[in-house]
Amino acid sequence: MQTRATPATATPLERFNTAPAEEAARTLLACLNSHAWAHRLVAHRPYPDLTALLAAADEAAYDLSPDDLTEALAAEALPALPEDTYAAAHTALSAAAAAYESRFGHAFVICLDDLKANEALDHVLAGIRSRLANDPEEERLVASEELRRLAHGRVCRHLGARGTARPATHSPHPANHPEPPLL
Repeated sequence: MQTRATPATATPLERFNTAPAEEAARTLLACLNSHAWAHRLVAHRPYPDLTALLAAADEAAYDLSPDDLTEALAAEALPALPEDTYAAAHTALSAAAAAYESRFGHAFVICLDDLKANEALDHVLAGIRSRLANDPEEERLVASEELRRLAHGRVCRHLGARGTARPATHSPHPANHPEPPLL
C-alpha cells in the first residue's frame, strides 16, 4: 500500500491507515508482539473504522501459530501492582508468578481492562492459582485468549478510544512494549 500525506487533523486510525508499513507494524507490535499478527493487519489496510480493525485483529490473534504465540508470550510481563500495594502482596504475586512460569515456561498473562484498580490484585492471584491446575495445552489456549483480549484493549488505546481503559500490563523491559509512534 502506498502512503500519502495525512492531514494534521487526522484520527489515529487514519494516520495508521496511511503510515508506512514499518511504522504501522511497530504500532501493532506494541499491542501484541507477534510479527505475523502485525504484518497481517498491516497488509489489510486501510480499515474503514476501529470496529473493522478490531475484528481483523481478533481473527489474526485466533490464527496465531504455536511459534507466533510463543513470540507474543515472550514479550509479556505480569500486570503492574499499584504503588501503594503491601509488600506481602508483591511477595505473593512474585511467588505465584514464579510457580506459573516454572510450570508453563512463559509469563502469566491476564487482561484487567474491565476491572477496578482495587480488584486487580485479587483477580491476578486467583487467576494464577486456578490456571496452575491447567495442563500445558489447555493453558496455552487460555493464555492465547488473554493475549487476544490484551491486544484488543491496546489497539483501542493506541488507535481509537484513547483513555477508555487503563493499561493491562507493565513490562519491566521497555523494548518489549515500546510506546508506539504517534501516528
